[in-house]
Amino acid sequence: MMTAILECIMVSFNLEFSKNTKGLYMKPTLDFVKTITGQAGEILLSFVGEEMGVRHKSRRDLVTLADHAAEAYLIDTIRKAFPDHAINAEESGELEGAVAHRWFIDPLDGTLNFAHGLPIYCVSVAYAYQGEIELGVVYDPVRKEFFSAERGSGAWLNGQPIHVSEREDLIECMLATGFPGDDWGSVGDNMENFNQISQEVQTVRRLGSAALDIVYVAAGRLDGFWSIKIHQWDVAAGGLIVREAGGVVTDMFGDADYMKKPVTFVCANPFIQPKMLAMLAGVRQDNH
Repeated sequence: MMTAILECIMVSFNLEFSKNTKGLYMKPTLDFVKTITGQAGEILLSFVGEEMGVRHKSRRDLVTLADHAAEAYLIDTIRKAFPDHAINAEESGELEGAVAHRWFIDPLDGTLNFAHGLPIYCVSVAYAYQGEIELGVVYDPVRKEFFSAERGSGAWLNGQPIHVSEREDLIECMLATGFPGDDWGSVGDNMENFNQISQEVQTVRRLGSAALDIVYVAAGRLDGFWSIKIHQWDVAAGGLIVREAGGVVTDMFGDADYMKKPVTFVCANPFIQPKMLAMLAGVRQDNH
């Protein structure tokens, strides 16, 4: 009887139960993740034109009041619904909880863009169960675009199915990448990769929001994206969305576990992704 009552309560909050050998566990629905991600995006918009309280985390890495406000909302809402879940958030770090249930939160991906008034930024939220990303949402509040996926159920943009591009020739492809801000002049600054790959493809863009780059691959707007130094919260949601959109996602060495630390990331359609891996491997070989 108590279980039935709890199930009714959880359904009213867009939550669901799953059972395993250890008993009863709560899991979120995709609607729940979309709702809180959308609310966080509206919090970001409320800071546009207002005092942002910009602070430097490093020479080129910023954080604003908007980052903190959106993240505080997300953590508080998740904690109220799922008090035992673990959370990995950009500004707050690792918050302890059940190993089987883990959230990855980037409250504002593209902070530099946001701080300068460039409208290319988003919120990224993912939920993992038993080490597998099950739900992912990336929300662009400026364009009101919800990119979402549930493992095994396809990828969506505002309720419409999306799929990666079908281009096969590198010279026809538009890729994207990013650069670690404090690694200039080192092997990890990504410049050699950028120089070599740019000569083989139509163009390479740097938009300043890795999460948006990744879901743009899922939607076929870009053909591929790579990063040789990135964080789990940047790629958790987007990686799932690309896979559910028919793309291939690995680390830069071809390992399917793209969440493994230190995190590197390569995603593209099935024709282009192995070619990107080959180009990255060629640059590594030339540098040794």
